[in-house]
Amino acid sequence: MLKNMNKTTKNNMITYLMVIVVYAVIQVLVTSGSLSSLFTGLLVPICTYIILAISLNLVVGFLGELSLGHAGFMCIGAFTSAFFSKCMKGVIEPDLLRFIIALLIGAVCAGIFGILIGIPVLRLNGDYLAIVTLAFGEIIKNVINVFYIGKDSKGLHFSMKDSVSLNMEPDGKILLNGPQGISGTPKDSTFTIGFILILITLVIVLNLISSRTGRAIMAIRDDRIAAESVGINITKYKLIAFSLSAAIAGMAGVLYSHNLSSLMATPQNFGYNMSIMILVFVVLGGIGSVRGSIIAAAILTLLPELLRGLSNYRMLIYAIVLIVMMLFNWAPKAIEWREKHLAKFKQKKAVKEEA
Repeated sequence: MLKNMNKTTKNNMITYLMVIVVYAVIQVLVTSGSLSSLFTGLLVPICTYIILAISLNLVVGFLGELSLGHAGFMCIGAFTSAFFSKCMKGVIEPDLLRFIIALLIGAVCAGIFGILIGIPVLRLNGDYLAIVTLAFGEIIKNVINVFYIGKDSKGLHFSMKDSVSLNMEPDGKILLNGPQGISGTPKDSTFTIGFILILITLVIVLNLISSRTGRAIMAIRDDRIAAESVGINITKYKLIAFSLSAAIAGMAGVLYSHNLSSLMATPQNFGYNMSIMILVFVVLGGIGSVRGSIIAAAILTLLPELLRGLSNYRMLIYAIVLIVMMLFNWAPKAIEWREKHLAKFKQKKAVKEEA
């Protein structure tokens, strides 16, 4: 069956198959009790980071623009969906229906912000674009930290000072408590939902790349002037890639927020460090490689926990692994070595098929 497919379709099928097989194996391990509670707790975060890495690869790898504000879109999706779920808890049943609506809200809100930010920002290139998107991510995080929202019988109350300024009734409840964020979000995220969202992300991104729109986006990456000269609308296609990437990041934020009982817009969760970490997944997995982003996100999320028993040497080994992966993926000699051995493997395979 795979022999009759073209190279792109075959690669896409291998990617889908890889994800499905890994999910099936992990489900068997979880069911049999072979995985520790620590690793079971990492399954949803791994799914979140895989989705984020794939979505950022759409901008960095296929559009060719450096964005450092991806955590900002994740933050928008996380807080809008968590706010909705907390308001609708006990109102919308079943829980899965509420989560699906929250997922749509988070993705749409992040996508809208992607369009609003993308219209002025995508006129910039290179370092300038990176700096502006970085500033956007920090602004979003800090704006959320100054909002206080409460609810009572009179409706919603807003304040940017403190929770006392909400002037609510005694039985009112605080939904968003400034820097303390949102607490009591329903924990609706599961590994199975994360797996489904990874498949949805792959379907969207891989089909976009293979489409006429995807070819136009990659043409802009390869040569902006040549693409414009043949009639490709640069702004339009850059905006499509950027807003779609933002919407998928918002979807990852929904998965992330519904896995935590308390959600805060801290630098560790939605700041500069998070954006850099997602970019590291993309770069180490191979810029423009969707499958590489999946593998890098999974390995680099698990690695610190696997090395936890080594105490003080844990981060040293983690840094060495990052360097080795970078050299293996990008050093000219390593690329030459890989291509040489891959050619030998293909030659041997062709000989066996002929025999």
